[in-house]
Amino acid sequence: MIRVVVADDQALVRVGLKVLLDTEDDLELVGEAENGQVAVEVVRRTRPDVVLMDVRMPVLDGIGALRQIVADPALAHTRVVVLTTFELDEYVFEALRGGASGFLIKDTEPAELLRAVRVVAAGESLLSPSVTRRVIGELAARASRATTPHPELGRLTDREREIVGLVAAGLSNEDIARQLVLSPATVRTHVSRAMVKLHARDRAQLVVFAVQSGLS
Repeated sequence: MIRVVVADDQALVRVGLKVLLDTEDDLELVGEAENGQVAVEVVRRTRPDVVLMDVRMPVLDGIGALRQIVADPALAHTRVVVLTTFELDEYVFEALRGGASGFLIKDTEPAELLRAVRVVAAGESLLSPSVTRRVIGELAARASRATTPHPELGRLTDREREIVGLVAAGLSNEDIARQLVLSPATVRTHVSRAMVKLHARDRAQLVVFAVQSGLS
């Protein structure tokens, strides 16, 4: 059973998500919150697998709540998905830097939202290649080109560095496999090992680390 917490200051949104989640046998809504501070408290109490977190909330916004959740060792397995009104909302970039596993547009189709919850719970990220490319472009534009290499970057093999760079360029595992003439399984193994070495929670955070380290 995948345990979910919903945080949104609009009661109608919370009710809609509750009804949607309740229709699925493998998903369980274990908590709701109307602001970021309550969200942190509910997440600490229920320890869900996935949090659907609105960014614009009173008391404490979604980014602040995200940072507190990610910083709590007891919540290491909890994944946060940011809910936003616009695909390139300014908060998206801060959320990815803060450790979000991805983001969803609020008018996402119900079936896609349910799929997203399952994908994130399985440890994947919600950054499609096209979205990744736009995110990376924005991150690069905002960051100074004096990069800050990740302290564990030296642990990566040459092949892992190459593949991480391609991940940050927005390529899927299948795209990387074709480009490097490797099997998708081999690419997945390299990506997984790189994530472990860089202490990346998921693929989304791996992309951020890659950009900040100048690999993209």
